[in-house]
Amino acid sequence: SFFSRHARSRNYVSESEVSKLESIPLDFGDYHPLKPITVTESKTKKLNRKGSTSSTSSSSSSSMMDPLSSVLDGTDPLSLFAAAADPVTTTATMDTTRKKRDKDDSSAVGSDFEPWSSKRGEILARYTTTEKLSIKSNIQFFTGKATTTGSAVSEKVRTRLEELDDLEEGSQKELLNLTQQDYMNRIEELNQSLKDAWSSDQKVKALKIVIQCSKLLSDTTVIQFYPSKFVLITDILDTFGKLVYERILSMCVDSRVSLPDNFSPESVNDTAKETCLNWFFKIASIRELIPRFYVEAAILKCNKFLSKTGISECLPRLTSMIRGIGDPLVAVYARAYLCRVGMEVAPQLKESLNKNFFDFLLTFKQIHGDTVQNQLVVQCVEIPLYLTLYSPAIDWILQCIAYRAPEVLLTEMMERCKKLGNNALLLNSVMSAFRAEFIAARSMDFIGMIKECDESGFPKHLLFRSLGLNLALADPPENDRLQILNEAWKVITKLKNPQDYINCAEVWVEYTCRHFTKREVNTVLADVIKHMTPDRAFEDAYPQLQSIIQKVITYIYDFSLLFSVRFFIAFSKTFYRHQQESTKDPVILNALLHICKTMHDSVNALTLEDEKRMLAALINGFIKMVSFGRDFEQQLSFYVEARSMFCNLEPVLVQLIHSVNQLAMETRKVMKGNHSRKTAAFVRACVAFCFITIPSLSGIFTRLNLYLHSGQVALANQCLSQADAFFKAAVSLVPEVPKMISVDGKMRPSDAFLLEFLCNFFSTLLVVPDHPEQGVLFLVRGLLNVIQDYTWEDNSDDKVRIYTNVLHLLSAMTQEAYIYHVDKVDSNDTLYGGDSKFLAEVNKLCETVIAQILDHLKTLGKEETLKRQSQLALYFFNTILAHGDLRNNKLNQLSVNLWNLAQKHGFADTKTMVKTLEYIKRQSKQPAMSHFTDLALRLPLQSRT
Repeated sequence: SFFSRHARSRNYVSESEVSKLESIPLDFGDYHPLKPITVTESKTKKLNRKGSTSSTSSSSSSSMMDPLSSVLDGTDPLSLFAAAADPVTTTATMDTTRKKRDKDDSSAVGSDFEPWSSKRGEILARYTTTEKLSIKSNIQFFTGKATTTGSAVSEKVRTRLEELDDLEEGSQKELLNLTQQDYMNRIEELNQSLKDAWSSDQKVKALKIVIQCSKLLSDTTVIQFYPSKFVLITDILDTFGKLVYERILSMCVDSRVSLPDNFSPESVNDTAKETCLNWFFKIASIRELIPRFYVEAAILKCNKFLSKTGISECLPRLTSMIRGIGDPLVAVYARAYLCRVGMEVAPQLKESLNKNFFDFLLTFKQIHGDTVQNQLVVQCVEIPLYLTLYSPAIDWILQCIAYRAPEVLLTEMMERCKKLGNNALLLNSVMSAFRAEFIAARSMDFIGMIKECDESGFPKHLLFRSLGLNLALADPPENDRLQILNEAWKVITKLKNPQDYINCAEVWVEYTCRHFTKREVNTVLADVIKHMTPDRAFEDAYPQLQSIIQKVITYIYDFSLLFSVRFFIAFSKTFYRHQQESTKDPVILNALLHICKTMHDSVNALTLEDEKRMLAALINGFIKMVSFGRDFEQQLSFYVEARSMFCNLEPVLVQLIHSVNQLAMETRKVMKGNHSRKTAAFVRACVAFCFITIPSLSGIFTRLNLYLHSGQVALANQCLSQADAFFKAAVSLVPEVPKMISVDGKMRPSDAFLLEFLCNFFSTLLVVPDHPEQGVLFLVRGLLNVIQDYTWEDNSDDKVRIYTNVLHLLSAMTQEAYIYHVDKVDSNDTLYGGDSKFLAEVNKLCETVIAQILDHLKTLGKEETLKRQSQLALYFFNTILAHGDLRNNKLNQLSVNLWNLAQKHGFADTKTMVKTLEYIKRQSKQPAMSHFTDLALRLPLQSRT
């Protein structure tokens, strides 16, 4: 055959290189976004101090000046120290000291104290808005305008005074119409700018940024976003406080020896004390109350450098300052920040924290005052939503106060809350912050207080949820347990909103499981089903439903007395969809196996197909979440057991086959393709599992694809005889493919599906080595015989398209080196090494295939099939163009004949023909394709007329 004998020799590597997109080198110069930022400190010269340089600096000759520098000689304590110290040694010493001190600071409160950082993410996720936000800030910050420094003292003094005046009264720029994400990005930019300004020795700019950010906390125009805004802004304040403290601490290093961990003010040198005082004096000059309070609170820890009683004296004063803040929401978050700082620097000073909370109680009635009500009307915010904005702040304040507090103090605070009207908000925070044992012991008292609360202000179901959370951690008096459950469930079961209901029920299910029998648990679960089934409400509550089933599994093992099949479906669906990590926990596995077995056994002849699919999806979810890690044999044993339990659901068997194939490939990955005797035997066991299971499936294309996929897995694991068995089974199954198959409940012709499968099969057969006892290309021959005998539809050309794809395969088989291989498997290019007998066999197959294609083209010469003839002729022409060596005259002539046949009756698409011809002309410019020039001259373009 001229086709095979003269198949074009391919250099796949060079062809790949030619086909690659052109790459253009980019020159970033000195800048690159991933380049690490480096900061270098320069020596300070009198009256002309050069600024530090960094990768983000645009100039090394001008810099924002340090606000603490002396205006007379330019040598402030900060600059003197920076000039005198060796940066490398100082940094190393400070890092060690800082780690020690951070450890001590964190140990000031025990591990049982929940830190602020754990609440941060929850607040940002909960308090969001779709309204537009705004930021007011100094124009100089947003435009990056630099301040130039002169060499004369008078110029320096004048510049300093201008900068300091601009701290609060500078020109302002307001960024309007920011989305929540834009706002958060801007705040993050401010935080980064603070760090950059500090690292480049621009202390004025750093202080400006902190003051401007603090001012944002007085803005409540988008009130529902305020808690998140507080979190974002106080992150910047924390950064500033840490920078100032560490800077002053670095000045205390004497002869490169750092201060001891519990240093006293007497061991701090005068330079550090002076600098510290300068910071406090500068902050004291801020005229606006809110930024002055927040900035001073941020550096509260620096009082340790000045006196032993500095912090204890400042806390009461800062607490009194908050009384001047008129907005109760702004004030309560200011109190929360003071408690937060106080717990970090002086957790032992509880008196100031208590005073802070009692001050809040005195002003609590402001929340229900006319000013607040008018503000809520303007912003269209309901009072229940408004009250929830207070929760993070009050919860934190109470958590700080209640931490290791004596029971007498907790009782006193509880009594004070009782005396306030509309105290549901406070009551909820008390239950969130106080010790669970304290709450549980007084459960009936709290239930009485909850009953007296005004429902319109703060929803009662949230109060019962908070109470339930405590009772899950501590046990109430035994005599009160049933009454507590009855009182709580009376309120919970009346909730109309499914989300409100499930949030409460989730908490109280654990209380019921802990203290009651299966009868009460079953009653509660039945109520959950009753509330969550209408309108498929459970679809919006998967996390809560998962939590419920896990709690039930934890306390009760006999599921048969608790659930109906319907309950299994709802809760199992939840578990599988939201189980993020795999598990091998025997308790969970046994429980869920029981559930899945019950669901599987409920299937009978009357079960609808949709229900079968749903049950199979649930069981498959369970199978996919089970993992025994590297214990592959245990994993395979689990799959074998699952196959015996779920044999009536075909999708489950399919999943098991895929899982076992994946297990074999995982084994190959662990062994890096070099199997030991043990792993080789294990992989063969996996292959046997698949070979035995596939015939039990009913779907013809499911079986075909699984035979092919499993054969590929066997081949990758060097199980050559097993791979041949899979491929033979696939070949023998092709004649059984029916003319019509059911797809999504509708009957469709199977030709397109068979064509897709065979093309995939051909791609695999390229790398399958011949069996030494079966002859050359025995699998390809067998498949061609099956295709020849298969009865095709009269109006279908798929048989010719398949034959054309066979030519692609045979052409690839004649190459010296195949385009791809299976690792550690020798394909026919290695086995035969271009042997002439092998090429002769390929040649015979090509003759047969080409003859079949040409015969089919002749049968399409009737008028009604001329269009099909044209399309197939062009398809065959493109095959020859891509894979044939057109320097052979006979092959060249055949391609010209096919080109003319495609255009003969006017059915060829003109655009396609033109583009094909243009491609041939482009290819002719390549050195190895010069013969395409003559071919292009022999290919005329004919008009339809």
